[in-house]
Amino acid sequence: MGYDFTGADLDFMDSEAGAEALSVVDELELDARSSVRDISSVRARFSDRAGALIETVTVRRKARVKLLDSDRWWVTDEAVQQATPTLVARRRAARLAGRRVHDVTCSIGSELAVLVDTAELAVGSDLDPIRLRMAAHNVPDATVLRADALTPTTRETVVVADPGRRSGGRRRHDPAALEPPLPELFDAYRGRDLVVKCAPGLDFDAVDWAGEIEVVSLDGGVREACLWSEGLSENGVRRRAAVLRSDGSTLEFTDAESDDIPVRSPGGYIVDPDGAVVRAGLVRHYGARFDLWQLDPRIAYLTGDTIPAGVRGFAILEQSKFSEKVLRQQLNRMDCGSVEILVRGVDVDPAILRPKLKLRGSVPLSVVITRIDRSAVAFVCAPGVIGQPV
Repeated sequence: MGYDFTGADLDFMDSEAGAEALSVVDELELDARSSVRDISSVRARFSDRAGALIETVTVRRKARVKLLDSDRWWVTDEAVQQATPTLVARRRAARLAGRRVHDVTCSIGSELAVLVDTAELAVGSDLDPIRLRMAAHNVPDATVLRADALTPTTRETVVVADPGRRSGGRRRHDPAALEPPLPELFDAYRGRDLVVKCAPGLDFDAVDWAGEIEVVSLDGGVREACLWSEGLSENGVRRRAAVLRSDGSTLEFTDAESDDIPVRSPGGYIVDPDGAVVRAGLVRHYGARFDLWQLDPRIAYLTGDTIPAGVRGFAILEQSKFSEKVLRQQLNRMDCGSVEILVRGVDVDPAILRPKLKLRGSVPLSVVITRIDRSAVAFVCAPGVIGQPV
């Protein structure tokens, strides 16, 4: 559950003695091998502030990859878990550049920290007084105030909201079960420019939304769905996929682009589109961009004679009707010792299938199992590679 910070904890950490104490604790390893000794040492030296110090240092370390430039932040484990990765937040901030923006669920300020660099005005609010103090410490250039997210407190601002979607450590995907509930949030800011961050597993069909739904991935992992009101959307765009990489590269796909691709026999490669593309329902648009085609109109795998630059693809070595026996024989004949198994459209669990293949060789391979015309098909492929510029 994490440590429950108090105002007295923050008062201490805001003092010269508290800053020095954090530095002392940060010098400790606090890993599995040394944690008992280290925690005992902190408790002996800092008594009732030990919990706050240990939590701050350990959570900061976990947050470094996700929240850039946060080494001096005040943090909680729960807040960091829900916080938007900095690289994803920067994309949103770029779309809102030059606007007056109010983050009505600012928590510890991870979104505000990026907005202050691009927005004309960045305001943050939250009901939790502890997280609000943390936001004020973490983002001193932003204006913060205590307010209910469902009570409008600024005018002529773009409202950004990130409803709470965890309860008891589990994610909630029902729009009405979020905090605040999406229907109430929509009602509170009806007619306003509104941006709402949601879990990527959100049931889009259950959301009454007239604007754009954007699904964002970072380094291959789908991170969020973001709802953009009509005033913030490009004309005609209802779905968008943003594929981000830590190297700064970005690919975007929208439903305003062509989705005219054929369905035909496999080419030399199978391409598994990025998860953001699949979740946004833009597989055909993705294929049209890269001159790929579909194996089956209901399946998200694509195929082509080349692998697009920056995209992962699998060179097809053999194709056969799927059966465990046939696949085991193929892989053993090819001296396979390890296998990556990708499945779509077929009820096969890779974790259960893998030991049944009884691999004894030395060659790494990949297997793509899917459905074509209602039949399960297996493609034995070379290990996946990233396409390079021609």
